[in-house]
Amino acid sequence: MPASANKPLRVAVLADSDTRWKWGTLTAKRIAPRDIRLDGFLLRGRATPTARQLGEVGVRADSLREVTAAEFLRAMDEEPCDVLVLALVGGGVQAMLHGLRRVWQDRPRRPVVVTGYVGVVYEKLTDGLLLRHGADLVLANSRQDAERFRAVYEGVGAGADAVTEVALPFLGGAPHTGGHAPYTVVFAAQPSVPDTRADRTYLLNRLVEHARRHPEREVLLKLRSRPGEHTTHIEELPYQKLARGLGLPANLRLVHGHMGEVLDRTDLLVTVSSTAALEALHRRIPTAVLTDLGIREALGNHHFVGSGCLASWDQLDAGHLPAPDETWLARQGVTADGTYETAFDTARARIAALLDEPGGLPPLTPYYTPVTAPGYLPGVLARHHLGPDGTPLPGAPAADRQPGPVRRIVRRTARGAYRHGVQRVAPAIRRMGEL
Repeated sequence: MPASANKPLRVAVLADSDTRWKWGTLTAKRIAPRDIRLDGFLLRGRATPTARQLGEVGVRADSLREVTAAEFLRAMDEEPCDVLVLALVGGGVQAMLHGLRRVWQDRPRRPVVVTGYVGVVYEKLTDGLLLRHGADLVLANSRQDAERFRAVYEGVGAGADAVTEVALPFLGGAPHTGGHAPYTVVFAAQPSVPDTRADRTYLLNRLVEHARRHPEREVLLKLRSRPGEHTTHIEELPYQKLARGLGLPANLRLVHGHMGEVLDRTDLLVTVSSTAALEALHRRIPTAVLTDLGIREALGNHHFVGSGCLASWDQLDAGHLPAPDETWLARQGVTADGTYETAFDTARARIAALLDEPGGLPPLTPYYTPVTAPGYLPGVLARHHLGPDGTPLPGAPAADRQPGPVRRIVRRTARGAYRHGVQRVAPAIRRMGEL
């Protein structure tokens, strides 16, 4: 480092779920100032994506391996890169920032570190942002988010220079022109919104009712995962389980697959608060954000206040098509006026400048330190087997060798047991507690 201008940039992406892998890799490709070599790392945990989930994302890396936090830090010590994208939950970002600060402390040059959010930021704004503080670039997916991010950082006396406005990296596709035969309605399911059996059953029943009211339409329930797979959020009550024995109408189907490909045939996108709504709006596909369960922060649909997209199943059954507000769309960075093509220019320019910084970059300086958050930071780091100074704790998974066959079998068994506990045992215990 810095890499020769004639060689591809070496970009590493560390992700902890299928959604964040998608965001991280697509972001890496959009913000890189030139051609890249992409090395992927999947942080081992409950949401580590399966091969099927990775294939559905459709992004290929030049190398890809599963790692623990300690293994990743060792890789960053031994395998230099130019740019690192941390596509993790906030606590994971914070742990890596402290671990990397220690790993790179004696180096004259270090990689540019980038992080951000997968989609709509509708909860834990302050907590999540401060856990991401310390990266060279904290990407904001819209003008609205950039303003909110800067206000939080400035409000606590932390530097806000890292905040960089971009857009969601997975927007695109052909604009909607209508005329599909048959007319296709897609309900974009979410793993954890809503989170109760009653609410999820209600939405499923309304989807079934819509299909029966409109037999001339094709109605698709777009699922996020298959049984046993995890995503960014835990899905305790998959719609495919709730649909068993319902006797679905012939024009209602459950589908998986790449959201962009599903949107290619969509005439109306319906959701509670999925980021798929922004993908659809970017393509000018009529989009409805449901109000049936209320407009509440817990659902995330409060983010769409002012969008013109809020509607109920009763309205949709009667033929209503929401009309989006253009001013709201512009603030969300999902306008179809050509500006999306330049949305990543600023990030690319900033990374190019940081790579060429004379003398290299200063050490990473997260807002949270043992001085500013002595009662919070150690717990955040310990969840990733790191001590308060970013050093792997005794007993952390070894980083000096690849796991053998026995270790791999044990890991698969343990992960399966964990998922069984989350999906079967924990909900049962909660139900017992409600009796």
